Order: sequence, then structure tokens, then C-alpha cells
Amino acid sequence: MSTQTDAVDQSISSSPTSGLMILYDVRWTTYEQLLADHEGRSSPRFTFDCGTLEIMSPPAEHEKCNRTIALFVEILAEELKIDIEDFGSTTFRRSDLARGFEPDSCFYIKNEVLIRGKQEIDLSIDPPPDLVIEIDLTSRALDKLSLYAQIGVPEIWRYDGRRFGIFGLSNGTYPRIDRSVAFPIITPPVIETFLLEAKNSKRTALVKSFRNWIRGQQK
Repeated sequence: MSTQTDAVDQSISSSPTSGLMILYDVRWTTYEQLLADHEGRSSPRFTFDCGTLEIMSPPAEHEKCNRTIALFVEILAEELKIDIEDFGSTTFRRSDLARGFEPDSCFYIKNEVLIRGKQEIDLSIDPPPDLVIEIDLTSRALDKLSLYAQIGVPEIWRYDGRRFGIFGLSNGTYPRIDRSVAFPIITPPVIETFLLEAKNSKRTALVKSFRNWIRGQQK
């Protein structure tokens, strides 16, 4: 293990159990070693962008929002009879671009057939996820939308604890869009309504309510 990797590991060990850390001038080899050292762990999560390393240990609220929105995607796919692959917070990286990320959640939808049965994704030959979920409850130093644009992720769902937004890749940037490309019946107000309901409902009641809403859109 390199001296730089040792130093980063020590910083992680001494940091709070949940929080955000930014390190600069980090080598790609250090990033890859950190991924190997933390393989199989749900936390921390690493984002690498041309030498800048963001280390994130998500708090409970962050994960609850993430899993709720991911649940909505699973229900949508089931009700609309769309085959999807849930790759969760899988690590994606491109050494040629010196970029890597671990989304809060991600799904293959349009390109599901291209990665069906694969256990690992190689972005040099495989497409990026069709949909990424990002929970941003705290300020982030890295512009993750710019990173996702470099990788070519078509659609981002982002929630900051108050506002839900849908962003579609267009000419290398992510303008807000009025409705989802992957699931055209979904608009930001719809998800915001059900996220609010999730704060005061049992999970079974929330699932039933969301299913009924989807079925109502198909009449």
C-alpha cells in the first residue's frame, strides 16, 4: 500500500461515522487501492474526478430517502412491465477519463438487455446506467452532474431533502426536464408528493398508494 493510500485511510478512520471529506491531488492508483480495501462495504462511498477524491459516509436520512426513491423505480418497472436491472451503488470507473463514482442508486432500463446477466460493469465496453438517483442533503464539493455527463449517464433524479428534480443529458449538460425519459408518467411534483407521504405512512400503505396512482395513469 502506498504512503498516500495509508494517509487517506488514516483520515477515513479518524473522520466521523457520517460526513463528507474532500482530498486533492490524489493519484488514480490510490483511488483504485481504496476501492479494493473497502470492497463489499456500503460505506464510505468514493467519487473521483481527475485527482479530486470525495469520500462520503451517508447518514441514515440520506439512505432512507435513497431507498424510498429506488423503491418507486422498482414499483414503476413492475407495474409498467418494464425489465430493469438494479445496480444499487455499484462502483463505475473509467481510467482513461480519470473518473469514477458510486451512485446512491442506479438502474439499467433501456439498456437492460445489454448488461443482463453481468456481475460487473466495464464502462470501456458497457453502457452507463440509464438512471441514477442522487441524494444531496449536504453541500458537495464535486460537481457530480459534470462527472456523470463525462460518463454519459442519460438521466439523473436528484433530491435535496426539499425539492426533487429530474435532469436529462443534453449536449454535455443536465438541464432540468419536466418529466422522466425512462418513465414518462413521472414528473417532479409526483415524486415530491409521495416522498412527503412516505414521511407519515407505513411502507405497505405507501407502496399501495403509489401502485394505485400508477394504475390510475394507465386508464
